[in-house]
Amino acid sequence: MAPKRAVVLLLVLVASCLISPAAAALPIPPGPAQPFVPEYVGAPATPRSVPAPDVPRHPFMAPNGVNSMHDDAYATDAYAAPGPLGRNPRVTSATYGVQECATQAFDRGGRMVALCGGLLDRRLRLIDPATLRTIAVHDLPRPTLRPGQSPLTDLCGGAYFYLDEADRAVAATTDRQVRVVAEDGTRFTEQRRYDLSGSIGESDCLVALLPDWSGRIWFVTGGGIVGTLDRDTGAVRTASLPGERIANSFAADETGGLFVVSDHAMYRLDGAADGAPRITWRRPYDRGTRTKPGQLSQGSGTTPTLIGRNLVAITDNADPRMRVLFYRRDTGTEVCRAEVLAPGAGATENSLVAVGNSVLVENNYGYRGPQSTMFGRTTEPGIERVDADTCSVAWHSDESAPTSVPKASLADGLLYVYGKPADDEGIDAWYFTAIDVRTGRTVYKRLTGTGPQWNNHYAAIYLGPDGAAYLAGMAGMMRIADAPR
Repeated sequence: MAPKRAVVLLLVLVASCLISPAAAALPIPPGPAQPFVPEYVGAPATPRSVPAPDVPRHPFMAPNGVNSMHDDAYATDAYAAPGPLGRNPRVTSATYGVQECATQAFDRGGRMVALCGGLLDRRLRLIDPATLRTIAVHDLPRPTLRPGQSPLTDLCGGAYFYLDEADRAVAATTDRQVRVVAEDGTRFTEQRRYDLSGSIGESDCLVALLPDWSGRIWFVTGGGIVGTLDRDTGAVRTASLPGERIANSFAADETGGLFVVSDHAMYRLDGAADGAPRITWRRPYDRGTRTKPGQLSQGSGTTPTLIGRNLVAITDNADPRMRVLFYRRDTGTEVCRAEVLAPGAGATENSLVAVGNSVLVENNYGYRGPQSTMFGRTTEPGIERVDADTCSVAWHSDESAPTSVPKASLADGLLYVYGKPADDEGIDAWYFTAIDVRTGRTVYKRLTGTGPQWNNHYAAIYLGPDGAAYLAGMAGMMRIADAPR
């Protein structure tokens, strides 16, 4: 990026931080004009629904598809609803300063609730989905620089929240607290605060949280603590996974199981009679020999994904090829495993996507930070579908998606990723990309913008109730929607 353009971008981002929440949203600053970069590639999709087992509605969460980063308590990352089909898709954007709204949900009115963070702040935003204008802001505790941790990859207290059954945001914060924040018309109101610092050491931090089917809030910490929180009494009970760390979210099912992956093993935990976490089974996996470029820890980079009534899937970190592992949820018995992606060039730091009895895995190998995708560079390509019935790879795509948390629309039969092709001329073009889940064929790509400000940096794709797709970038929010008929 030329120095003059970098200064202009910085001034725009700083100015966007100074406007009031109710002001009109400024768009993400455009990158350099690139006359030879195609805006659209491919053709509109013809929707073909994909059969999939129903995911039960969690009684203590908002409806499936709108309640959390991974869409539901099963962490399927799959929507029953449609997404953009690629009919003259339009891209709109808004910048909120140097702040990424990586975790999003949608309230009963279809408005976005987003947990946003930069190097110096954390806040909830209530956002108009059509205009991306901020309606309300609620400040959360600021992050602190932790020894040995890059602020660009630190998941502590600012990566995860969920909407509960009353549309309240339940968020893990950087000061080892859980805060319950309600919407009050056009503002947020904090209703309750739970202090977990007596159970979590100063050097540790909250990573993720989710309720079980009885209403207890479960949480995990980076230092390998799994805990439960009684939301009525505030009582906290914990169990430790000695010598292990946790760098991902987790899943829950209607039988009471909580499915957690550490950097050494896959677990099922259940609540004991007193509500304390109890390990039901533990299955070690091959954690490999290193933290591969593109991963945040030496171990699985996936949130456990629940499939049907009795499967759970993760990836390991084996060398030279990582594998997708399928287990029975009740016993922990390994059902099968399948090698995926290229030898010595495969890693993922994003959740598997469940489509029917298959999972989709995205390659993130080579992403060491925003610099990895600048000046025409990109990460190792590869997206694959693994079928649990045969435990084999059904198809391979050569698309490069550096760090997007991909999502599928079961209604349309499409997988959505955020792609960036390599370019010998040094052009950094980012594309919202739709792939046919049956064949792996790329159906269409829509350019969002050029330049590092369009990098999503581990943020997830979301499909809104309005059929549009939403994606956070390092400089703001993007909305991709088909043109009106």
